Amino acid sequence: MNMTELKTITLAAAALFGLTLLMPSQSVEAADAKEKSMKSRVVADQLDNPSGVAVRPKTGHVFFASRDGVHRLVPGKTGKVYPEITSYPTDVYGKGPKYNIGPLGVGFLGNDHLVVGDGSRPDGEELVRVYKISADPATQPVGEDSAEFTLGPIEQGEDSAKGEGNFYGVAVNKAGIFITANGDDTKGWILKAEVKNGKPQELKAAIATKVATGVDAPVAITNGENGEIVVGQMGEMNVPGDSLLTVYNAKSGELLSSYETGLSDIAGLAFSPKTGKLYAADFSWAKPEDGGLFELITDGKEVTVKKVMSLDKPTALAFDKRGRLYITVFGSAEEGSEENAGQLLIVPAGL
Repeated sequence: MNMTELKTITLAAAALFGLTLLMPSQSVEAADAKEKSMKSRVVADQLDNPSGVAVRPKTGHVFFASRDGVHRLVPGKTGKVYPEITSYPTDVYGKGPKYNIGPLGVGFLGNDHLVVGDGSRPDGEELVRVYKISADPATQPVGEDSAEFTLGPIEQGEDSAKGEGNFYGVAVNKAGIFITANGDDTKGWILKAEVKNGKPQELKAAIATKVATGVDAPVAITNGENGEIVVGQMGEMNVPGDSLLTVYNAKSGELLSSYETGLSDIAGLAFSPKTGKLYAADFSWAKPEDGGLFELITDGKEVTVKKVMSLDKPTALAFDKRGRLYITVFGSAEEGSEENAGQLLIVPAGL
């Protein structure tokens, strides 16, 4: 497909076809009056480095991962949080600031199975687990080894020089289960497992994003409206402004488009079900004060980045069907405090 056939895309549509480009970014626009009116509310706090969030399609229950396991929030007036999956080991992640981590990305395979990407083991040993989830919160949490399906590991070998790990992002569509991995820095793999008759197949290294884009560390991942996968390429933690927004054909793995964003460390991506707009969470490792929630708007030639609100080290985004946005943040503990600073936030519908 040639240049004139490229459809205009916006964050609202993200429909990109057959074109591989690195497109220049515009400067990040500062938060305006929208930030003053758009507020978040804490629905769970004292969390230990929460890093992934997903909303169950039918019930609206919110599942999120933190260092100590996977938890379920039942939205409502009480907003109670229940532990669902526990007993994960602990690993360490980061450059400069380092954080203890456990499970990382979460996403739903259908309505009854939760896909959990591991971050709790050394590279080459980490797994993707798929759990059968009950309709109601568990009376007792289950161990992390109680999954219905276990995928991986991707060990050291021809595909990965050191083995794959830090399975940060999860996206599921008709083409399969997609997992972003931060193992072999020369490849920047997105992993894929096809699903046949409801059963996940072998986990394989599928898309070498570093080779395709020249930038390392795929982290955020979500589904485009036409079956593409939309990826936030984090880049180097100590290099500000190097994150990319990229789009791939989910079946072939072909890079369709790549955009410079001016953001530093895109950790979460999500499309609003009400407006179609695309939002990104920037963790901003080097300058956490610059982190926040951003709207990404692209017309097929360049991307405009608008800051919606400041956030303290955000890690993941997920909308519910009502258009409410859930955000996990690491947060910052007060000096001398031993309490965990992580939070799960909700932003009212309207984005």
